[in-house]
Amino acid sequence: QVQLVESGGGLVQPGGSLRLSCAASGIIFSSYAVGWYRQAPGKQRELVAAITSNGSTNYADSVKGRFTISRDNAKNTAYLQLNSLKPEDTAVYYCNARYYIYNHWGQGTQVSVSS
Repeated sequence: QVQLVESGGGLVQPGGSLRLSCAASGIIFSSYAVGWYRQAPGKQRELVAAITSNGSTNYADSVKGRFTISRDNAKNTAYLQLNSLKPEDTAVYYCNARYYIYNHWGQGTQVSVSS
């Protein structure tokens, strides 16, 4: 059974930081590309950052220089470091793992940025 479990969300003040984790099981994690997506109320889900199986990364323009995606294949876990958070970063953040036709989602973790 494939599971992606996100953790690390919460309420933080503007300018603060969080680190999200995505723990995978039931897949050969090292073979999968991983993406972090977010969905704010009333908006479509959008890609925030992605990392390929060989470690190449890309970011949405809105988070470049503030967010960092990484992975630890030995721990079957991907991370998203969120720095310099803004109120507009408030959303549910989802982890996605993709390998050819195989596509898996986590349940999401809420990130709220407010003073």
